[in-house]
Order: sequence, then C-alpha cells, then structure tokens
Amino acid sequence: MRPAALDWSVENCTIARAMEILGERWTLVVLREVFNGVRRFDDMRVRTGVPRQVLANRLAMLVERGVLRREPYREPGSRERHEYRLTGMGLDLWPVLVAVLGWGDRYLADPEGSPLTAAHRDCGGEVRVELRCERGHEVARPRDVVPRPGPGARRRTG
Repeated sequence: MRPAALDWSVENCTIARAMEILGERWTLVVLREVFNGVRRFDDMRVRTGVPRQVLANRLAMLVERGVLRREPYREPGSRERHEYRLTGMGLDLWPVLVAVLGWGDRYLADPEGSPLTAAHRDCGGEVRVELRCERGHEVARPRDVVPRPGPGARRRTG
C-alpha cells in the first residue's frame, strides 16, 4: 500500500528547518545549560567540555537565529563580556528539552539514574511531556496520529 504522505512535498518542512538550528550535537547541550541558568561562556565551556571554537560557533548561531540574545555584563576591574539569555523563541524549546530528557532517561540513563531531573517549582512533581490534540484528548501512541498535509503543503508533481 502506498503511503498518502508521498502525495505532498516536504520541501518546505518546518521539522527540517528546525533541525538546521537544533540538529548539531552540542546545540541542545548549550540550550540545556542556559535553561539551567548557566549563561556565561567560560562556565559553559568548563561544565560541558565543548571545545572553545565549537561553543563560540553554537552560541553565535543561536543568537543569529533568534534563540538566544547576548546581554553585556562587567565584573569589577574586567572588560565587558556577554552572557546568553533565552528569547521567547528559545523559551519555547523547553518542551523539546524535557522530551529529550525523558527519552534519554528511559533508554540511556546509568543504572543509578539520570543526573538531571525537571521538577515543578510549586509542588516538586517530576515534569514530563504529554501530547494532546487541540480538543484536549491525550495522544498516547504514535499510531493515534494521522499525518496530513498542512496549510503550506504543496502537491507533488511528477
């Protein structure tokens, strides 16, 4: 049986566009650190072990693409430096990081467990991602979802 998805083009796919920004290994690690409150270059480099030039490139790209913004600061007696803050676009990536954390915890954690958890500030409960349709129904399995062309889809020709 021929999948219906073959009838429309994915040339302008937003998943592919998102992966142009997020798809490199160190990008989500950098975002993890910024979400955890680590905002300064040297702190990120020491904490993550990301090579200096790779970290500089990732931060520059995330600023250029609007995920992070640079904020100046100056320690007494030092030159001006910058720390990195999440923009609205960056903050909207939080569910992505929680989903990746949950997947990693399920399949890749050490026997003693994950070194990081996400807890609700108000009650302390573990935070996890749930999928729901726009009408509020829980979507528990991939087979509960039907792929359909979106408003920007183009019919395939040929």
